[in-house]
Amino acid sequence: MEAKAVAAGDDAPRGVEAVLDVKAALTDFLSEVSAFQGEVKALVQQQDARMTMLDRKMTGYGRPPLAVAETGAPHRKAFNAYVRTGDDDGLRGLVLEGKALNSAVAADGGYLVDPQTAEAIRSMLVSTASIRAIAQVVQVEAASFDVLIDRSEVGSGWATETAAQAETATPLLERVSIKLHELSAMPKASQRLLDDSAFDVEGWLAGKIATRFLRAESAAFVSGDGVDKPKGFLTPPKVANASWAWGSLGYVPSGAASDFSATNPADCIINLVYALGAEYRANATFVMNSKTAGAVRKMKDADGRFLWSDGLAAGEPARLMGYAVLICEDMPDIAAGAHAIAFGDFRAGYTIAERPDLRILRDPFSAKPHVLFYASKRVGGEVTDFAAIKLLRFAVS
Repeated sequence: MEAKAVAAGDDAPRGVEAVLDVKAALTDFLSEVSAFQGEVKALVQQQDARMTMLDRKMTGYGRPPLAVAETGAPHRKAFNAYVRTGDDDGLRGLVLEGKALNSAVAADGGYLVDPQTAEAIRSMLVSTASIRAIAQVVQVEAASFDVLIDRSEVGSGWATETAAQAETATPLLERVSIKLHELSAMPKASQRLLDDSAFDVEGWLAGKIATRFLRAESAAFVSGDGVDKPKGFLTPPKVANASWAWGSLGYVPSGAASDFSATNPADCIINLVYALGAEYRANATFVMNSKTAGAVRKMKDADGRFLWSDGLAAGEPARLMGYAVLICEDMPDIAAGAHAIAFGDFRAGYTIAERPDLRILRDPFSAKPHVLFYASKRVGGEVTDFAAIKLLRFAVS
């Protein structure tokens, strides 16, 4: 009995130690759980803070632009103040402090517009039906832009192991100089309207200037004479395609004096497509106005299938014989001797050069009580590859 009591006494301390070990382990586990909960709570608070910041940003972007002018870039706020009140201290301060190199003051007065407004105007110009949409557009900082055209291939010949190598032909380079011309618009608004904080003056300016510029540009890129404006792609001399030479545009006849031929009217469209060199046809586009398009889209092939097909997706251009069609209202109507349809690779054939800046001058005196806004930019255009564009002439031959 005494031996058993001693044994039981030895087990009691070990049981207490086991209980203490379990309690210590449980305490450590609870401490770890509490620390984990603290980390989770901190992460949730950070996420809530991020969501609150995102909500504020989304709410801010949803408001009219003028309502958040106080949070915009310094140049935007200063430009807005200049447009509304004529106060140019902010813009002058940015120039003097060197904070915005693109807000330089012109020698004859005026300031460059807010880059966001300028981009809106440029986007509107690109998105409309103008030759700009399919031509080569380059940004330049000079008064002109030179394009070098390689009109010939480098000569080649077969060589033998021991015979002397003969000199091959030298390529012929052509230089086309595109002069930049000043394009201007002068919308006006009443001072009372400008004082109205709900009036989006930047959006209004962008829309009015883009509309004026679009009309002037589109007409000049088609038929401009090059005098204080770009040279349009219809300006160069036109000759029958069989007699085509560099410096002129080749044409094919429609087969009738002032209309499509009464028999097989679609033949002239086919002739126009294959008058263009194979190297240009892959990227070629038809250009015509709405009246001409209305006549062309009725044409069918010998099996009764329409040559014209509308785009299958939003924004997809209509196609004629598989080639995209640009509806440009500045193209001439169908008439005797008119070149009403053009077909070519305009990215290779016509180049538009422009300065990236848009300048604006506020004039509150000339048309009181209205305020005039004189906006100007510099742009030029010219045919740079005479082989890349062909025309359809409405004539018998």
